[in-house]
Amino acid sequence: MSVKSGGESRAGVTFTHLDDPLFGGADATKRDLVEYLDAVRDRIIPVLMDRPLSVIRVHRGQEAFMQKNVPKYTPEWIPTVTLWAETSKRDVSYALCNDRRTLLWFANQRAVEYHPTLARIDRPDRVTHLVLDLDPPEGDTFSTAVRTAHLVRVALAEVGLEGAVKTSGAKGVHVFVPIDDHAPPEDAAAATRAIAARAERLDPEIATTAFMKEDRGGKVFVDSTRVGGATVVSAYSPRVRPGATVSFPLRWDELDAVTPADFTIHTALERLGEADPWATQMPDPQRLSAGLIEEGHAIPVARVQAMHEGKRRARARRS
Repeated sequence: MSVKSGGESRAGVTFTHLDDPLFGGADATKRDLVEYLDAVRDRIIPVLMDRPLSVIRVHRGQEAFMQKNVPKYTPEWIPTVTLWAETSKRDVSYALCNDRRTLLWFANQRAVEYHPTLARIDRPDRVTHLVLDLDPPEGDTFSTAVRTAHLVRVALAEVGLEGAVKTSGAKGVHVFVPIDDHAPPEDAAAATRAIAARAERLDPEIATTAFMKEDRGGKVFVDSTRVGGATVVSAYSPRVRPGATVSFPLRWDELDAVTPADFTIHTALERLGEADPWATQMPDPQRLSAGLIEEGHAIPVARVQAMHEGKRRARARRS
């Protein structure tokens, strides 16, 4: 069934302004967003289910913004969970996107991007994946991020782990490593730091773990800070990027032959067909070794280290 005009409904959601442009440079309408998300619902809902959700919305003619706290007009049939946000020092009521109706409601709210947490509500004290976010420098090509992804894969293999890979939908690559529930968040974070450091050592000419941009020297940032209560854009999520690109799962042997622009809300469905590569290519949950965790605990936490270094540099400039 297609959505044909404003005021139409599907799965109990009534749509409005379907033919409005989605955002500047999207080359897509709100209708295109609704059609895409509904078509991938059986693939995207499993990666959103039971995870507190933040979304990036784009109101007509306005800048994109991230929404964590559900608005007051949120329907009562959308499940929510209230969590303490340490950064803002307040309780935040997050939506849980567990079904088609909720997903379509978000689409009607012009929610383009879907950023679930790495922990589920049934185990808020455990993350389900380690994430390495590979961010190339400004103006660099996707191919450098791909080369770094292969370094991460080698680093994982060295410690007996496997990961799945996807485009970020922007300019980088995400590597997800599923883990079992034995490691508390601080140990999972340590293991992520250790893997990032190992990837950097494999080829320090192209990869860096330097958190401060001015220290990266034009290299790909192997970001190991997506830990604990962090969110990461989900597989199959559209992005607020030119062409309305999609964060698209790939086989490792496909990485070198694609660019992020190959996958948009117009083209991703044809590429997917009936497949769900994120589900089929994701390894089973893996146990983190004590040695890897110990190795990571010896590495300073990047954000904390950068904060202290920033203060030190500021003092030096003043003096």
